[in-house]
Amino acid sequence: MEASIERRSNVSLARRAWNIRRKAIQMGEVQGQGYVGQALGVADVLAVSFFHAVEYRAEDPEWEGRDRYQLSIGHYAIAFYAALMEAGILPEDELATYGMDDSRMPMSGMASYTPGMEMSGGSLGLGLSVAVGRALGLKRKDSPAFVFNLMSDGELGEGSTWEAAMAAAHHKLGNLICIVDFNNQQADGASTGMCSAEPIDAKFEAFGWFTQRVDGNDLDALVAAFDAARNHEAAAPRVIICDTKMCKGVPFLEEREITHFVRVEPDEWQKALAVLDEETPE
Repeated sequence: MEASIERRSNVSLARRAWNIRRKAIQMGEVQGQGYVGQALGVADVLAVSFFHAVEYRAEDPEWEGRDRYQLSIGHYAIAFYAALMEAGILPEDELATYGMDDSRMPMSGMASYTPGMEMSGGSLGLGLSVAVGRALGLKRKDSPAFVFNLMSDGELGEGSTWEAAMAAAHHKLGNLICIVDFNNQQADGASTGMCSAEPIDAKFEAFGWFTQRVDGNDLDALVAAFDAARNHEAAAPRVIICDTKMCKGVPFLEEREITHFVRVEPDEWQKALAVLDEETPE
């Protein structure tokens, strides 16, 4: 535990989030493409996750006592790799291999390739079901570990998500924390325009979950929400709905009409890094 405290206190969460954004843009430049809008938007959530909320050992990603942190949204892998590098689980010198043949960082998350990647992602809507199974298994082993499941708002349109939500409440999985990245974007437009799940918080509450909804780009609000989720006394699953802004931190990308898969010109990668560098947090 002492090592965990030292790991989390020596660099500010704001700097961690900034570093994650910067690494994601650098990986995007390697391939000339990528889901950088989501990576920039969810960077604050990942910073609080890895440097405040989640127990792990960077030198031993398979440590049995770790919290399991699942990436249900396989195409967010670029953001997750950036967080794994920042956490010291992946070496930063592999950044330039992103998406290459034989890389440990394929463009969609693969558990068999990447240390720290708890599940393979691709087909959306499966993560919460996997998390329920893991949480139930840990509960039956009397493990103190938590299962975190990071999923997207688009996955709320999948029936399997709500079946899993019902099962989690039935089994009183107080060791399960679901994080919903609500950026209101899907491939075909706004999530609320495709198959709206609103009011999301009321739905989860009706299913028996301890529910919070916060600004997913507010570090203080995220810290408080993760603490409340972990320390909630009732034997019930917990969900944190995080309203995030696509391309957060790079204004000229934030203004793009289409941000689900951002079209970035070759010269704009360095421009984006320069914008971030103008406001480097301490």
